[in-house]
Amino acid sequence: MSIFEELKPAPARRRPSKRVVIPLVILIIVLVLFFMYTNVDSDIAFVTHFVHPPEHFTYKGHSNYVSAVGWSPDGKYLASASGDATVQIWTANDGHLLRTYRGHTGDVSTLAWSHDGKYIASGSIDTTVQVWDATTGQIRTTYKGHTDAIFGIAWSPDDTRIASASNDGSIQEWNIATGKLIFRYGFVPIKAAPAGLNSVAWSPDGKKIAVGGQGQVAVWDADTGKDIAYYGYNGGLTHVVVWSPDSAYIAFGGSDNTVQVWNIMAHKNSYSFGGHANDVNAVMWSPDGKRIASGDANGIAKVWDALSGQHVYTYGGHAYFYPGHFTSGTAAAVNSLTWSPDGKRIASASNDGTVQVWGP
Repeated sequence: MSIFEELKPAPARRRPSKRVVIPLVILIIVLVLFFMYTNVDSDIAFVTHFVHPPEHFTYKGHSNYVSAVGWSPDGKYLASASGDATVQIWTANDGHLLRTYRGHTGDVSTLAWSHDGKYIASGSIDTTVQVWDATTGQIRTTYKGHTDAIFGIAWSPDDTRIASASNDGSIQEWNIATGKLIFRYGFVPIKAAPAGLNSVAWSPDGKKIAVGGQGQVAVWDADTGKDIAYYGYNGGLTHVVVWSPDSAYIAFGGSDNTVQVWNIMAHKNSYSFGGHANDVNAVMWSPDGKRIASGDANGIAKVWDALSGQHVYTYGGHAYFYPGHFTSGTAAAVNSLTWSPDGKRIASASNDGTVQVWGP
């Protein structure tokens, strides 16, 4: 090597082109402004949820919002109702579709399994309740006593009767075998039309029926139809009411963003759970009575201690953005919740068109 080669200057480094620098500067400015004018904790949560989405299984068999979901008593199957006018039955472990029921002519808004797991009752905006064989899809009874959409269904513990809640302002108790009306509960206004009813629940001991709609929750005697009591002053809407497994308490959620838990015999509010930021659409007691799961109109589900109201777990599988899921807010609202019979998993139905199965 000659001295001239040794003294040869090193080639000048290439400077980044304007095509690279300008977009990079703009990106940095946008990020700085974004973090300046948004909540940093929320930004971090967004990134965390996107990178590490909640662990769950998602069923995507419906073509419209999912209004209700129910676990079969043996724990093997889930049934889901939808705005696509179907009820679908599928295996809880892998989502294999077993049956699609198409008996309704409008959105299916509610469903419930019989306690023996043989039948499913489904209610629709077509104003009918249909009871059908869960294995074959064959119709057993079609009840046509209501004049408006059906929003709630409850089986009696002996599976001989059903109570159905309707937007026509009535709860109707009827015989499953014959479709014959037994009792009609409702409020008879002087001038105004009756307020629609959103939810009905039969106590596990078979003695009482609770109903929620506009205002307070009412409890009636299941055999005589007589009023027992009213619970929880509420000037808004009660979306859902459920019984504790021992029939000692009721829990209900509504438009005040809370879940209230009431002692039936003492007629006392045990506590109110205020962990939600929007309407509470779904509430369900765990099979052992120790926990309650609730879901809201923002797509958030929460699990909490049924005795103290202490928060245990938050699930955002319907609300968060992550690969394959970009729906949030009311478009991802949780409409229904159900615990598996063993209490280890929860299935949630949402406006995002999915049912998600997850563990608290």
